[in-house]
This record gives sequence, C-alpha cells and structure tokens, in this order.
Amino acid sequence: MLKLYNSLTKQKEDFTPHSDKNVNMYVCGVTVYDFCHIGHARSSVVFDVIRRYMLYSGYNVNFVKNFTDIDDKIIKRSGETGMDWRDLTKKYIDEHDQDMTSLGILPPTHTPKATDFIDEMITMCQTLIERGHAYEADGDIYFRVNSFEGYGKLSGRSLDEMLAGARVEVSDKKENPYDFVLWKASKEGEPSWDSPWGPGRPGWHIECSVMSEKILGLPFDIHGGGRDLIFPHHENEIAQSEAYSGNDFVKYWMHNGFVNINEEKMSKSLGNFFTIRDVTNVWDPEIIRYFLLTTHYRSSLDFSDYRLVDAESSLDRIYTAIDEINSYPAGKKGQDLSEDARRIRDEFINDFCKAMDDDFNTPIALAALFEAVRGFNRLLSEKPNKACIEEVRSCAEDVFKAAREVLGITVKTPQEWFRANLSIPEEELNSLITERNEARKNKDFAKADEIRNKLTEKGIELLDTPEGTRFRAKKIRELHD
Repeated sequence: MLKLYNSLTKQKEDFTPHSDKNVNMYVCGVTVYDFCHIGHARSSVVFDVIRRYMLYSGYNVNFVKNFTDIDDKIIKRSGETGMDWRDLTKKYIDEHDQDMTSLGILPPTHTPKATDFIDEMITMCQTLIERGHAYEADGDIYFRVNSFEGYGKLSGRSLDEMLAGARVEVSDKKENPYDFVLWKASKEGEPSWDSPWGPGRPGWHIECSVMSEKILGLPFDIHGGGRDLIFPHHENEIAQSEAYSGNDFVKYWMHNGFVNINEEKMSKSLGNFFTIRDVTNVWDPEIIRYFLLTTHYRSSLDFSDYRLVDAESSLDRIYTAIDEINSYPAGKKGQDLSEDARRIRDEFINDFCKAMDDDFNTPIALAALFEAVRGFNRLLSEKPNKACIEEVRSCAEDVFKAAREVLGITVKTPQEWFRANLSIPEEELNSLITERNEARKNKDFAKADEIRNKLTEKGIELLDTPEGTRFRAKKIRELHD
C-alpha cells in the first residue's frame, strides 16, 4: 500500500484519498517575473513523479498548479523593465512552460492564474471579516492570527516565533505584528482592482487558498510545495481556509527539500542560483531530471557538475543496455532464457513498486532499475536463442516502460540518445564510416584502425554488424574545480 510522509502529522501514513481512486492535488507554482531556477525544477519533477506514480497505480489525478501573476516582485520588475505587468507575466508563463516541457513535466490538469480569481478573494476577505477572523486598516485587510486556535499546527511554530519567519511584514496598522495581509491597498500607478475597501490587490497567501478551494473543493487530498513554503505560506493558507470554510483544508501535506550549492540553500537573495535555461543549455534536460531523482525528495540535494556527469553516465548505461537488447543478433542456437527474463522483470516490478510505495523513494527505484539492467546484460552474455529473444525484449520493455511512465526517463530511443552525444557532425561521422568500410574492403586495416581510434578519442564507438556499421557516442567532458 502507498505510504507518504505527511508534514502535518510528521510521520508516514497510508494514503487513502477522500474519493476511492480519485486524487485531488494542489502544488504551489511560481511567481512569474523571471526565469525558473533549479529549485523550481526540483519541485516540479518531484510532484510530477508523484502524480505519474499515482497514475501508474490506477488513480485518477486532478492536478492543479497555479501561477502567481500579481505580486510586489512583479510590480517591481515591471517598473524596472518598462514592460506592462500583464505582458511581463505572460512572457514568463510562456518561458516556464517551455522549461517544464523540456524537463518532461506532464501538463497540469489546471493552471489557474491568481488574477482570474479576484472576486472570489474579495468574497473570502469579506467572510473572514464578518466572522471576526480579519479586519480592515486603511484599505488593507489583515488576518487576525490569534482568532484561529490551530495556528502553527503545520510548522510547529508558536506565535512568538512568527516574527522570525520569512515574509512577515511588520506594520503599525496591525493589531498584532504576526497578523498577515489578505488584501493590500494599491499605491498610485500600481495594478489594482475595485473592492469594498478601495482599489487594491490580493496578498500572496489568499491566492492559493481561493484557487485550490474553487477548483478542488474542500477538503482535498494533497497540497505540495517546497519546504520553504511551510511557514508562513502554507501555515497561513490553513488558517484562512479553515477559518473561512469551517472545514478541514487538506489531508496530506508534502514538501520537497532544498537544492544546495556549496552546502548553502540555493536562492536568488544569495545570488547562488542557476536557471533551468542556464543548465539545459549545457546538459540534456533528461540528465537534469535523472539527477533530481537520485536523492529522496524530502532530503536536501547538492547541485554540482560532477553529479550531473554521474547522472549522464548512468543514463548512458541504461540506453546502451536498451540498444544491446534491441539489436541482439539472436541465432537459432543458444539457451531458452525466457523464464530468466520474466524473473528479472517480475523482481524489478516488485522492488520498484515497493520503493515508490514507501514515500516515493526514487533512489531505491533507480537502484531496482539498475539491478534489472545488470540482469538483462548477464542474460545476453549467456546467449539466448532466437525463440526466446522476443520474450526477453518484451520483459525488458515492461521494465523500461515503468521508467518512462513513472520516472520520466528513457524517453528517447538509443539512437536519439547517442546522436545527441555526438562530438562531430553526423555527416562527418557517416563520411568517416564510409571511408573506414572502404579501407576494410581493400584490406587496409591500418587505415581502418586509424579511423576507429580517431573516433574513439571523440567518444564514438563503432559496432560492425551484419546490417552494417552502427555507432554509440558518449560526451567527453572536462570538469575543473
């Protein structure tokens, strides 16, 4: 049975959605004023894999990921660039979507924008005021934290600790310094919407409460995001949503760990961050995705080129194994290894699902994949006969299909993988292969070996088969401290 770690109860729990096999899941998206960074990539890949495994396990998943398209940072960037805030947010929504597509992220079921739900946010503010949970001060609306008895149940913080939290604004307008803003009065020249309290715009926290409730209803099954959102964002979501509805907000809270650079959390404020675009300009996005899966989602992850090289090497081993299986020249003689192939597949499926059922343990799932790869490699070395090679390929396909559908890796053909790794133009390679074949035909083996060695130095391996000469290519990288 699937178990997941619930940040609310601080323990692993059996996963039982509210509606049998139907799962409602909301994940906090990005504020669209700049390119996405590797921290965003990690959160996106984590919840994409969670969603994928639930689909693989037979659940229907209604997956919502929002865009914050009005915010102080957006207004500031609009002023700096001279770009209208609507054009700015559209640009970075498009850039976000391009990055997510490159990483193999499945499109969410819903991608709401905060500005599409302004009326509903005003209604929530009005209701909270009527119930004594919020108050107005000079056009701003604040949530009265001490009116909500359960405040702090997610983060474990007391009210006295709130002032140390991120994004807590101190203001003379507040009854208490830990009250948080639901609605902001707009300054002159800023984007604004009419409200009972004058022109204004929503605060950050209320956006997710409204969008999740309107699309999924309450309570819903899973709310996710980065660990840095636990406080104050998710804590505040719980308070305002439960005070507004009188019902539970979310059953399971899930949070992914940070990405670290030199043992420090990656962040824009520290200036030690990499955009997804920066990294995909150098590395195949599938390598980045694989790398992000090598650490359990709740743990911190150390980002480095060396670990990306390891991920690239691991994917190369997998694609080489797939290529070996697909191109194996089975003869009539040999062993019937069909039972061995089925055993490798069945053991993989068991170990893979056991790992994923244990709070989505992708490092263990990858280990199961590599055990299957080693098993198939051993099987091929024992020379399966022609009668069973199709069974071998079928069993292998079941293994790699799980990797594709759940982990989002091995999505290319081996030929596409090797072609992407070429260090010389493919036309030049084909010309050298033709030249080498001519040399072999003329028994000029010295020339043929010279060409082979030249290509080997460039990371290109030639394979002579009855169907002709094929190639495999690996990246040649030089890393420096």
